[in-house]
Amino acid sequence: MSPLLNNTLFENVSFSSEDFTKHYHDTYTIGLTYKGVLKSYNANQCYDSYEYSVRINNPGEVHAGKSKEWSHANFYPSIEMMSNLYEEIFGEKKIPCFERHIVENKPLFIKLHNFFDAYFKNEDEILIESLLIDALSTLILESTIYTKRYKEIFEDKRIIKDTYEFINDSIDTNFTLDALAKNVSLSKYHFLRMFKKDFGLTPHAFIINERLNRANKLIQNGIPIGEASIQVGFSDQSHYSRNFKKYFGYTPISLKRNSNIILYK
Repeated sequence: MSPLLNNTLFENVSFSSEDFTKHYHDTYTIGLTYKGVLKSYNANQCYDSYEYSVRINNPGEVHAGKSKEWSHANFYPSIEMMSNLYEEIFGEKKIPCFERHIVENKPLFIKLHNFFDAYFKNEDEILIESLLIDALSTLILESTIYTKRYKEIFEDKRIIKDTYEFINDSIDTNFTLDALAKNVSLSKYHFLRMFKKDFGLTPHAFIINERLNRANKLIQNGIPIGEASIQVGFSDQSHYSRNFKKYFGYTPISLKRNSNIILYK
C-alpha cells in the first residue's frame, strides 16, 4: 500500500441508523454519503449530509451525529499528509483548514469515490496514490478557507494543549480533577468552565476520546484489542468497546466482521 496511507483508518459502512456522541479526531475526517442521511453537529451548528455530499472535519474539531439508513465511506488523513500535499502545491508548510463541514461538490465527490473504490478493491499502488493526490489536491485548491502554520494539534488553545500533553504522558492514569487543574494553574471551577468553553467537551470526555484515539492506533499496528484497551487506561476490552460505540456509532468487533472496514494494518 502507498506509504502516504500508512496508519490511515478507512471505513465503509452500509445502512447505519446509529448515533454518536461528541468527539474529535487528531486527523482530518473526509467522507462521502452514498445513501440515507446524517444529521451532523459541528461547531454548535447542525448540518444534513445527503447523497453525493462530502463531509470534512478538521483535526481537533468536535462533532456528533444522528444517522438514518446512512451508507458512507470515510478516511482519516493525517495532518502530516495534508500539510505535505499543501507544501507540494504552494511551496510552504502550512495546515489547510476547511470551514464548510458539508461540501456540495459533485466533481470532488466523484474523485473521492474513485479513490475509495480503488482502495477497497486493492488496485495497483500507483493508481491509488494518483487518485488520492488528485482528490486531496482538488479539495485543498477549491475548499481551503484559511491556513495555519504547521504546528502541533491544539497549539492555539493553551489549556487544551497543556492538558492533551499531560494526559498523553501517562494515558493509563486515573486522572483527578485536582491534578488536571493544577497542571494548568487554575482552580477546578475555572478549569472546568474554560475547558468546556474552549473545546466543547468536558475534561472527562476529552480523556476518554484520547484513550480511544490511542487504542485505535495500537490496534491498527497489530496490538490485540484487549491489550490495547488496558494499555491506554480502560479497565478491560468491554469498557473500551462500550465507549467506542458511544463515541463512533459502532463497535470495534463490527469493524472486523465488516471486512470492508479497515481497522487493522
